[in-house]
Amino acid sequence: MNENIKKRILEALKSFLEGEKVQWESGVSPEEWGTLFDLAIQHQILPMIYEAVYACPAFQSMPQTQKDYMKHRMIQQVMVQGKKTAEFLSLYSKLLEKDLTPIVVKGIICREMYREPDYRASGDEDVLIPPEQFPLCDQVFRENAMDYLEPEKDPEKEGEVPYYKKGGLLHIELHKELFPSQSEAYGELNEMFRDVFQRKIQTEIQGVPVYTMGHTDHLLYLILHAFKHFLHSGFGIRQVCDIVIYANTYGSEIDWEYLYQACQKIHGENFTAAIFHIGEKYLNFDKEQACYPALWQQEEADGEALLDDLLQGGVFGDSSLSRKHSSNMTLAAVTDEKKGKKAKGSLASSLFPDKEYMAGKYTYLEKYPFLLPAAWGSRILNYMKETQGTKNNDAKESIAIGNQRIELLKKYKIIR
Repeated sequence: MNENIKKRILEALKSFLEGEKVQWESGVSPEEWGTLFDLAIQHQILPMIYEAVYACPAFQSMPQTQKDYMKHRMIQQVMVQGKKTAEFLSLYSKLLEKDLTPIVVKGIICREMYREPDYRASGDEDVLIPPEQFPLCDQVFRENAMDYLEPEKDPEKEGEVPYYKKGGLLHIELHKELFPSQSEAYGELNEMFRDVFQRKIQTEIQGVPVYTMGHTDHLLYLILHAFKHFLHSGFGIRQVCDIVIYANTYGSEIDWEYLYQACQKIHGENFTAAIFHIGEKYLNFDKEQACYPALWQQEEADGEALLDDLLQGGVFGDSSLSRKHSSNMTLAAVTDEKKGKKAKGSLASSLFPDKEYMAGKYTYLEKYPFLLPAAWGSRILNYMKETQGTKNNDAKESIAIGNQRIELLKKYKIIR
């Protein structure tokens, strides 16, 4: 990555988080401005970056048409987010009227900690419910114009059911479990949240009471959510911001020792310390304000390699198809580690993912697992069709990225 772009986007992001604007006199070419804003869009932080840079003298080097476009796009994103928030709170109020106890995680809870909440975009809202509340919750959703995003699946059997609002903007992922329990790589993470409803708290957003996790549980979930995506193809700088801001805001109420022990169980303590290292060096993480203890600081984690990986990967590691396909290798490496095997990247794991991965697209495998070889054949044929004439979707590149990211898993002591 261009070091100037890396330096500038991190400086702009930190300035936004601290309520300031950058004071760049020069040093950013028109082409670099384009690259910087493309990266901001990729990481879903465009409003934050635009707000921090638009008034600096260096911004004037951008062509006027490009400046107008970015301003329009930034305003549009903020307005859309505001409308989605209003739609969500209206629907959530109806759930409360039925005496349901839906716990809201990430999304709107994180947004409320930002100086300008609607500048922090959310693709969807995540809601966790006790499984026994699903039928009534689903009924309320359907009565209020929410429809299934994946109608071919049986919502009663799924651990996560995505909805969208017909004629609206809202998307919701309704969870009966926070992580896919069938995942060999991270399905056991659900055990850490078994009693989360007993520890739930309530906050208020725009006059609406909202259930959410206790602060230790919520910070742990933000970390583990990033961890899950890291095991796939990566996560973005916005998730680092969420973790840092949450720690700064609620650090005095967080059980940091419990958090450390929870991360140790999955070999994620060095990875987590690396996130806080990035937050302290490049963003606005304040160890004292967050009550960040010596127990965590002893990890001496270096976040530089993680930072480069997440900036290249985009908000959910989806900056390229090659990178997304590389997740087959990293997940296989973690699964092998859990089984006591030597973790290694291979062409086989890239071309022939396990049933859990394949069932996401080939839903018939849930009922007919013996058809996995046929699904592999279909996948390879589709992959060949996709690759023809398509950039950023190369099997050789996918394997190279997978091997590089397996080395990252080793660097942060997730696997040996």
